[in-house]
Amino acid sequence: MASGYSRSSLRAMASHPPQTPSPEGSPMEAATLSEPRDTGSANPGGGDSGRGNAAPQDSAPQEDPALAAFRRSIDNIDAALIHILAERFRITQAVGEYKARAALPPADPARERRQIERLRRLATEADLDPEFSEKFIRFVIDEVIRHHRRAREG
Repeated sequence: MASGYSRSSLRAMASHPPQTPSPEGSPMEAATLSEPRDTGSANPGGGDSGRGNAAPQDSAPQEDPALAAFRRSIDNIDAALIHILAERFRITQAVGEYKARAALPPADPARERRQIERLRRLATEADLDPEFSEKFIRFVIDEVIRHHRRAREG
């Protein structure tokens, strides 16, 4: 793989729990784990909320161990993605500075097309939706071009 990570090493990263887990978890994780509570107020849409008049729970619900393991893997993969994106942007920043010094245009539409075609093929081979992969890389490319334009201006 071009990232320097093999599929097996990425799977290994995903299977190991985080080294320093946060006791509170992320805000999104906390929101996911919290149970909805019936406040006893009327449903704004009218009708029954479907939960009855249960009292709020005093203790946090026990997390399912299998779900917790999946979530640790997702957290590890998310961390790896952030680090890989950060490294990618460090490199593209250097490219943008080079292009600015060499008076090259910030965008290279032919290269972008080749990259998108290549990444769509890789996505298909990896059983990932190629449309999703294209949207993702297009978002990244657009951000890189924005940075390159900024480097050229200044």
